[in-house]
Amino acid sequence: MATFQTLPGFREFYPEECALRNFLFERFRRTALSFAFEEYDAPILEQTELFTAKSGDEIIAQLFNFEDKGGRRVAMRPEMTPSLARMVGTRANAMKRPIKWFNISEAFRYERPQRGRLRSFYQFNADMFGDMSPCADAEIIALCIHALRNFGLSCEDFHVRLSDRRLWTLLLQSHGAGDAEMQQILSLIDRIEREDPGHTIENLGKVRGIDAEKVYGDILLLKNVRTLDQLVKFFEKSSAAGDVIGERIGDFSTLLGRMEAFGLSKFVTIDFSIVRGLAYYTGFVFEAFERTGQSRALAGGGRYDNLTKKLGYSDLPAVGFAAGDVTIGNILMEKKTAPIFSKNLCCFIVYSRETEKIAMKQAAHLRWKNVNVDYCLEESNFVKQLKTAAQHKAKFVAIFDEENAASNRVRMKNMETGSENIISSGDIFAAISE
Repeated sequence: MATFQTLPGFREFYPEECALRNFLFERFRRTALSFAFEEYDAPILEQTELFTAKSGDEIIAQLFNFEDKGGRRVAMRPEMTPSLARMVGTRANAMKRPIKWFNISEAFRYERPQRGRLRSFYQFNADMFGDMSPCADAEIIALCIHALRNFGLSCEDFHVRLSDRRLWTLLLQSHGAGDAEMQQILSLIDRIEREDPGHTIENLGKVRGIDAEKVYGDILLLKNVRTLDQLVKFFEKSSAAGDVIGERIGDFSTLLGRMEAFGLSKFVTIDFSIVRGLAYYTGFVFEAFERTGQSRALAGGGRYDNLTKKLGYSDLPAVGFAAGDVTIGNILMEKKTAPIFSKNLCCFIVYSRETEKIAMKQAAHLRWKNVNVDYCLEESNFVKQLKTAAQHKAKFVAIFDEENAASNRVRMKNMETGSENIISSGDIFAAISE
């Protein structure tokens, strides 16, 4: 008889894996709440047009999409941002700004499974709507850094590579690139580290109205900028619009100044090789990268000021990021910083046939007080029950023997210290709460 297998790119979570996932979620949630973000959620299934409106028809190849029984074209969400923009856009006029929301949810992408990338994955999403200032960008980046630090990762483990789509756009416009060519060139820049220089120049040569060699030269120069002073000097030699450049460098200075005030400067590096290929980004973009090992992206995001308007709602500035559970879980396992999980059993009850009723009454009482309690479902000798308690790593054992139970008492054993005391049955909760 054939057996059933997990579908490619999907995961099952046995208790140990589920405990790690819950640990990640708890740290994500704790960090977001400390930044005064509010939690939201959205449907897994949305209209396919919601995703194509944001990312274009090419996104369809990555969707789990189908026609439902009502004849609607629907898809399982590949990311949360379009749903978020729809929700915020629907009620934007009634909400106090800035709108600071976060979410931890599952997403689905139909793509080739590989290390760190699956077809089903969870993401921590944090976004802010209604504030144009670079201080909002700084707040989002700080939240991203704090989230990763809360897993025990330091600046030796990861850094945030900061870039700016607006400065890239201004530079490319100075070379004659129009709106139609802009995304094509940005996509080439996004892949430039993974492709041969000759191939990149050849593809740039196919873009209408630009000098491929000159553009490629400026791309390399800007990619090598690592400080604000270097950025100023680069654009002093550029033909890009001076006033706009000056304003934008001022925004860079404000953002970096805020990171310094947070004490997070050592985590942030200017790196214009980051452009993030998605077309909807409009300003600062960033990615958190592992410094060692495989140099994987742990999180990424940026500013997307036009998305709500693009979806047919009021125009709202927005900035946000997402961090995936797969890569973060992998790095914690590799660095052996993931917590070791146990059943976390607080109290194990040992009883006999004669003391069963009073023991079960106490079990029910403790559970009502949210104490983790377990016992052998069928009565057996005390030796076997105590062995089971040890296997379950219970912190305490409550032993209901006939002699003590007759006088409403119980023998309590602390499994960590080995000490035993005889107490009143009514004092069990107090004893294990000390």
